[in-house]
Amino acid sequence: MLTRAVKFKKRNASPSTITTKGSAAENPALTDNWDDAEGYYRVRIGEILDSRYMVYGYTGQGVFSNVVRARDQARGNQDVAVKIIRNNEIMHKTGLKELEILKKLNDADPEDKLHCLRLIRHFFHKQHLCMVFEPLAMNLREVLKKYGKDVGLHVKAVRSYTQQLLLALKLLKKSGILHADIKPDNILVNESKHLLKLCDFGSGSKINENEITPYLVSRFYRAPEIILGMTYDYGIDMWSAACTIYELYTGRIMFSGKSNNQMLKFFMDVKGKFPNKVIRKGAFKDQHFDSNYNFLYQEIDKVTEREKVVVMSVVKVSRDLHSELIAGQSLPTEQLRKVTQLKDLLEKALAIDPAKRISLNNALTHPFIQDKI
Repeated sequence: MLTRAVKFKKRNASPSTITTKGSAAENPALTDNWDDAEGYYRVRIGEILDSRYMVYGYTGQGVFSNVVRARDQARGNQDVAVKIIRNNEIMHKTGLKELEILKKLNDADPEDKLHCLRLIRHFFHKQHLCMVFEPLAMNLREVLKKYGKDVGLHVKAVRSYTQQLLLALKLLKKSGILHADIKPDNILVNESKHLLKLCDFGSGSKINENEITPYLVSRFYRAPEIILGMTYDYGIDMWSAACTIYELYTGRIMFSGKSNNQMLKFFMDVKGKFPNKVIRKGAFKDQHFDSNYNFLYQEIDKVTEREKVVVMSVVKVSRDLHSELIAGQSLPTEQLRKVTQLKDLLEKALAIDPAKRISLNNALTHPFIQDKI
């Protein structure tokens, strides 16, 4: 089994006890001194959070929060990561929703075997919701940049990461949760790079609470059913996972469209024209297809530099997935076998019709996962 990250016992404000208000002793009128203009907390190295977490490093900043590295003085200076949610009402509500999801995932995986990031506890600091997590070394975007820039990772590592990511999806499905933002940035690994954890559930939702919107999920990892305005389920996370896996092996983004319309064109370059029955189900189909199901490709005219619409009755497959994965390499027989298996898994995970997309159980039992190298 892969190396496990350190487990923590629940203490004080545990994941199962979600508080919704900051300390009464904190004066909201003073937040200008604590926050920047966008509501991010101004972190200081050496600062003590919640009377126990001594900040020693700054990890980064996202849309919803900034993250710091700290040592838990109440637990022998154990390293932790502290996520500090931005101080505004929308971000606060999003943070509370993420807390609820994390609690549900923790409870559904008490032995910590299914590769979703563990929440240790939460607290409030100067009107900011703060979440304490197990510490992990870097995200997969950083791993790619450091170890596989433009060329990707070894197929052995990709197989291991794929299996762990699929197990995380299994936990999500077991818990009735959609992640809705799977991408290399939201997948962490430990120091040895062997253990993977899915993180950042700020865009997540319960399966019965999803809404039709064409901008759910980061664009490069957005499934076709989202763009078309179809009802969707766990298949959107499978699609995002497949795009991520391709990127891990090749070092290249699979679909780098500049708009939803261009994303659809790029999908068809690999998979061919959309089935009419799929198009019919889309609330936003008229933005991209005419009444005869011809694709309305919105592109920039090279001469006038203005946008024009090209009616495409036929969209030919112009990309070969197997060739892209091989990328001209002369691979040993064993590696070639694994890459061929990877191509088959990706083809099935990237089915345009979500009803035909590979199931989670079938993905976990696919030869790419089951046949070790």
